[in-house]
Amino acid sequence: MDLNELKARAYKIASEHGWHDKEQSDETLLMLIITELAEAVEADRSNKHADVAKFKEWQTFYGSFLPSKEAQVIRFKEDFEAYIKDSVEDELADVVIRCLDFAGARGLDLHPISDNAQWVSYIYKYFQENTFATVVFYICKDIFDVQYENTMISEAINIIFRYCTWRGIDLEWHIEQKMEYNQLRPYKHGNKQY
Repeated sequence: MDLNELKARAYKIASEHGWHDKEQSDETLLMLIITELAEAVEADRSNKHADVAKFKEWQTFYGSFLPSKEAQVIRFKEDFEAYIKDSVEDELADVVIRCLDFAGARGLDLHPISDNAQWVSYIYKYFQENTFATVVFYICKDIFDVQYENTMISEAINIIFRYCTWRGIDLEWHIEQKMEYNQLRPYKHGNKQY
């Protein structure tokens, strides 16, 4: 997966929906990432997980005979909201999308997901020994360090991808679904200021 290509898509979708009509401070954009992380913790505390199998089942079932593209879009949105939205997986996809958008807004070059065996072994051990909330706190520290070192956005994305791999979550699939869903949303989601 090319994070810089994904960054360009995330930034384009955000721009088309009004999120870059005016310049926002780093602090504002970074805090929006943190709020998505907090939403992931809340979803985890409520044990709210995506039902990917049910989502795919309904998409496959209806996809074969819906009469129009418009009907398919409506069905996608309904199924996404019923089986994916606001789950831990969805919120983690939101975190990565916000990180990608921040990188796009600031012109940051993102590093590929690390496959360094020693680092991966270390980070999996960390996941095993800590709660999800602790892992998210660790990611928050990386996000706040972005002001001092731009590579920390790549680091945060790396950790989230590795966490999802460790948990058996196909984060790339969730990001794709969320980007598709976001494209269907109204300008600034209908009412948000930033």
